[in-house]
Amino acid sequence: MSSLSDLINFNLSDSTEKIIAEYIWVGGSGIDIRSKARTLPGPVSDPAKLPKWNYDGSSTDQAPGKDSEVILYPQAIFKDPFRRGNNILVICDVYTPAGEPLPTNKRYNAAKIFSHPDVAAEEPWYGIEQEYTLLQKDINWPLGWPIGGFPGKQGPYYCGTGADKAYGRDIVDAHYKACIFAGINISGINAEVMPGQWEFQVGPSVGISAGDEIWAARYILERITEIAGVVVSFDPKPIPGDWNGAGAHANFSTKSMREVGGYEVIKKAIEKLGLRHKEHIAAYGEGNERRLTGKHETADINTFSWGVANRGSSIRVGRDTEKDGKGYFEDRRPASNMDPYVVTSLIAETTILWKKP
Repeated sequence: MSSLSDLINFNLSDSTEKIIAEYIWVGGSGIDIRSKARTLPGPVSDPAKLPKWNYDGSSTDQAPGKDSEVILYPQAIFKDPFRRGNNILVICDVYTPAGEPLPTNKRYNAAKIFSHPDVAAEEPWYGIEQEYTLLQKDINWPLGWPIGGFPGKQGPYYCGTGADKAYGRDIVDAHYKACIFAGINISGINAEVMPGQWEFQVGPSVGISAGDEIWAARYILERITEIAGVVVSFDPKPIPGDWNGAGAHANFSTKSMREVGGYEVIKKAIEKLGLRHKEHIAAYGEGNERRLTGKHETADINTFSWGVANRGSSIRVGRDTEKDGKGYFEDRRPASNMDPYVVTSLIAETTILWKKP
């Protein structure tokens, strides 16, 4: 008799051309990830060939009950690491039946910015450092922490090894491999400064694909922690006090920055970012004021700064970039719960399209 594990691990490709497509979208809070599955007659590799679909937007805070239908537009395809075979994950954005993007559809405006000829010509690259915290289910307390108590002070945990320093490595490694299988351009992982907190990096990714890949990686992480019975938090300051917060540092470069003389282009871009600091902070995630305090490797939320190799500044430029006279910079302000479509497109808009008054 078949076990549940046997059935879950069925390879459908052995008996049918049909595949399962998991449609994934962002719900009404802007950080909640929703999904549902449908059967398709055969393998699909082009999102334009996937059917649009609908869902009950009144149950995701995206539509009223009297007019609840919301339409999913497939935008990006990844291999499904859970069902495997030819099955796929489909990143979608959301529209009214009349074809108008919902206010929560941040991909729509981002795609317009990235399709602008001036932006496309600059081939914007992104490397997103997504931090997150693993929590014990039901008590919302970091994994590995004593219930009702605290571990030893920060210091041993960053990139640490050992049962008393690294909590949840099996989850993190499973996520790493699942993202590689899916086709996400995940470039690394590490344990973070606060115990129970980890980071994965996606990139370099070009333009709108950076947002698609982060959302797909977040979905996969949610699914893996679901299996493990652990909760993943993207809160930028999950534990008050003398503990590091969680960010989503955005490393950025353009074609001009990567070429000879690029350091001057970088400095002009940083100047623009400083002039629009408040606008960026407003778009960089909820609760970020609890994280950007000027302590724990952050700059104060009200003050814009930049420096070479300075992790206490708003923008950090690497030593290699300074030495080579070209390269990239790191925007350290985005919170862990930021919308990657908003952050990546706003950086491109400010540094490439926006003209100083």
